[in-house]
Amino acid sequence: MKYRVNDACIGCGLCEGTCPAVFHMNDAGTAEAIEEEVPESELAAAKEAQEGCPAGAIEEA
Repeated sequence: MKYRVNDACIGCGLCEGTCPAVFHMNDAGTAEAIEEEVPESELAAAKEAQEGCPAGAIEEA
């Protein structure tokens, strides 16, 4: 499974705090997801980040 962060991102950093192996903040102050498949060991944390995003900006890709 892969994730992507859409333009609704408000840059709160919650996703990075929840799952730093998959999400990081870019120089523009918004989140990005890794381009690779999410490692199985990180799937639960990535899903938690998606569900916890206050802007609903994280999508399954």
